[in-house]
Amino acid sequence: MSRPEKGSEVEVVIDSLAFGGRGVARIDDFVLFVDRALPGDRVRARVTKLKRRFGEGYATELLEAGPSRVTAPCPHFGTCGGCRLQALDYAEQATWKAQQVRDSLERIGHQHAFAMDEIAAATETLGYRNKLEFSFASTPDGPTIGFHRAGRWDEITPIGGCLLMGAAADSARAVVQEWARRTGVAVWDRRAGTGYLRHLIVRASDRTGQLLLTLVTFSGALPEVGWLEAELRERCPGVVGVLHAVTDGSGEATAGLPSSLVFGRDWYEERLLGLKLRVSSGAFLQTNTAMCERLYEIAIEEAHLSGDEVVWDLYSGIGSIALALAAAAGRVIGVELLEEAVERARENADLNGIGNVEFVVGDVAKALRPLIEDGLPSPDVVVVDPPRAGLTPKAVRRVIELAPSRIVYVSCNPTTLAGNAELLVEAGYRLERVRPVDMFPHTHHVECVARFELVESA
Repeated sequence: MSRPEKGSEVEVVIDSLAFGGRGVARIDDFVLFVDRALPGDRVRARVTKLKRRFGEGYATELLEAGPSRVTAPCPHFGTCGGCRLQALDYAEQATWKAQQVRDSLERIGHQHAFAMDEIAAATETLGYRNKLEFSFASTPDGPTIGFHRAGRWDEITPIGGCLLMGAAADSARAVVQEWARRTGVAVWDRRAGTGYLRHLIVRASDRTGQLLLTLVTFSGALPEVGWLEAELRERCPGVVGVLHAVTDGSGEATAGLPSSLVFGRDWYEERLLGLKLRVSSGAFLQTNTAMCERLYEIAIEEAHLSGDEVVWDLYSGIGSIALALAAAAGRVIGVELLEEAVERARENADLNGIGNVEFVVGDVAKALRPLIEDGLPSPDVVVVDPPRAGLTPKAVRRVIELAPSRIVYVSCNPTTLAGNAELLVEAGYRLERVRPVDMFPHTHHVECVARFELVESA
């Protein structure tokens, strides 16, 4: 078969998945990345983009299903932009994710001598999320709450219940949707840049039964707040608070927006490894509570603590990892840029009666050296849990200057972990062990814990 033309349709067989979850087909030496296709599938694909050696497209027709294709349980699958791997057998999902971790470290990080465990598969593949971000859409029935349509930034697919959330969260969603229709206010039009209602963020704990809601709108006061509060209290008694966040920008990002309390309180309680955690609306916490526990257990195991060590937890957030480490360490110091998160972490330490942990405000790329100069003890072990972008080169240098004997790296992105791994190894560390964890079934995302040891001769 010759190299396809843009806009043409070709019949191909998918032989693997690329990072991100797209199917990979080969036409002689030409590679075609195909959305909506899984390994073993024979599909008809429309070519949408062309480069010299590869192209992109999407499957328009499934001609023959691959051996690992299953029936997706969600009626919104394929239309909703989430859960792109739901039609792939879960065991195959987990195997592929583990391979993505290994491939990233070998191809990008040039690491080959490390040990790698089997992936810790998710205990539940549905109903596992403790946080969901919905968007409002305008429909003939009035404002409707849903998710972005697959591949579209400007279209929202109405969702009558998401299989990734529990019944209590879905009930709260339904009440807010009813409130939105009752008020008659306009939904934000993403193309025109007009309207009011934008997003609903639901945070929920199935362990405490508590929910915290945030309504994100264009500027202006929320209407009929009294009705909303009364209905939520009657029909969703687990709701402990509602916040109102405002954005006048055109983007869809909801993080870091200024917010005010509408009623109730601005945090809900989660239980994790025996800890009580107060979680703010904008605070970072892994969105799969059960697998978060497994992730933290693995991080503690890889820290190899005897009880006397000084541990620095970088990007400590509301203190969840630091507090989990405290029982096995002599002293734990959490470093976090956001002052609000540090205040919450200190509150969580007091709530749990943990006295050998302290939290300080600081940018990891700038604050570590001054903290040592101000008298904090150097760490024996450093634990890092950075954002998806990983550690910046400057942050890597600051960690290396601390010279811990061991670094435990909790990563949500194997490609950025790989780049950081190469820098750490060049500085005298050895990547010893990697342990993947599947936090997010039916998506391409994968977490892992990597342990680096300082080479004695370095």
